Amino acid sequence: MDKFDQQILALLRADARLPVSQIAREVNLSRSAVSERIRQLEHTGVISGYQAQVTVPGVAGIKAYLELFYQGGRCEHYVELMRVYPEVRRCSGISGETDMLVSIEAASMQRLSEIRGEIENFPGMQKVKTHMVVKDWVF
Repeated sequence: MDKFDQQILALLRADARLPVSQIAREVNLSRSAVSERIRQLEHTGVISGYQAQVTVPGVAGIKAYLELFYQGGRCEHYVELMRVYPEVRRCSGISGETDMLVSIEAASMQRLSEIRGEIENFPGMQKVKTHMVVKDWVF
């Protein structure tokens, strides 16, 4: 998978009904190239299906911060890996023992767990700590 495939996946995760023509404009490829890439992603199982995500009115999503601890590599490398997740809102390289702090807003605990599991399998990842947001204050 290259950067175009990752961009296409991020767009489809955000809106699986997005027209190919709009995806093509967003990633700066032709419609036929995008169609072929999507077909290939489906064929190889990277895209295993499409589904409607239903949000119950009045029920907020799940917010969490992930503390990442990794060996080798640079923040920029891990930021690029995070771009495929539309749920990731912010990546921050910070000082101290933690290498990176990642803000996530997921539709469910199951989705948060899926993302966390995938991040744990990134090359060089040593540890991932999850901090659930209980309450937000916006200034």
